[in-house]
Amino acid sequence: MTTTIEQIDWTHWIYRVIALIIDGIILAIVAAIISFILAVAAIFSGGFGYIFGALGFVFFSFIWGILAVLYFTIFDSSWGATIGKRVMGLQVQMVNGGKVPFDKALIRNISKIFWPLLILDWLLGIVTPGDKRQKYLDRIAGTTIIQAKQAFQSITPPPSSPPQSPPPS
Repeated sequence: MTTTIEQIDWTHWIYRVIALIIDGIILAIVAAIISFILAVAAIFSGGFGYIFGALGFVFFSFIWGILAVLYFTIFDSSWGATIGKRVMGLQVQMVNGGKVPFDKALIRNISKIFWPLLILDWLLGIVTPGDKRQKYLDRIAGTTIIQAKQAFQSITPPPSSPPQSPPPS
């Protein structure tokens, strides 16, 4: 089967990238706070070189990767979407439409531990046979991301009530 560029749903992938950027900002803030706390602890325990050396960057990257896998796995399995996916109107579900269990969410998100693995996962999903809206690990886990609602729509829609006409005078 030959993949043509027209078969790829680029809007879907752009929404996923935007959702990932939103989630990345959230994760960066949390990882920075944790890294700062650990750096202060390292300074007071005599590990001053940690902060200014390559080890600091490696440690931040390690924290980021673990947080990313946990964040995406927990939110995908409990809420059906991360905060970024919710903002973009996306939802993670099993291919059959069911809720994603924790183990399947972990499989689909393990590539988020290190960004080159995520890019490889996305590229393999696009160039290999199958649904072009799935990452490669989505296919292995039997999960997919659907457009559940319009992007940037509020998480809880306002109650719909008929328009009120002014009372007669």
